[in-house]
Amino acid sequence: MPRAVVEDNRRMRLRIRPAQKALLARAAALKHTDLTTFVTRSALREAESVIDAAERTKLSERDSLLVLDLLENPPPANAKLRAAIAAMPKSA
Repeated sequence: MPRAVVEDNRRMRLRIRPAQKALLARAAALKHTDLTTFVTRSALREAESVIDAAERTKLSERDSLLVLDLLENPPPANAKLRAAIAAMPKSA
């Protein structure tokens, strides 16, 4: 049977094994915080890390120098680039 959509966005349910919950509760106690705060902070840190990694490109020193060189000394426009420029809408 399908579950009804929950409109209240303030709660999230998690199903975890008792041993996992005990481990999280122990860690929360060591940080002198409650379980909800501990889990939320940890999950948000991980979410920010995942998003940061997905949105950034890290280049090696060699590749960074290559990009800088191409920006300073771009190659001449080829036929495909000229066609793409011609196909662009004209700004008003």
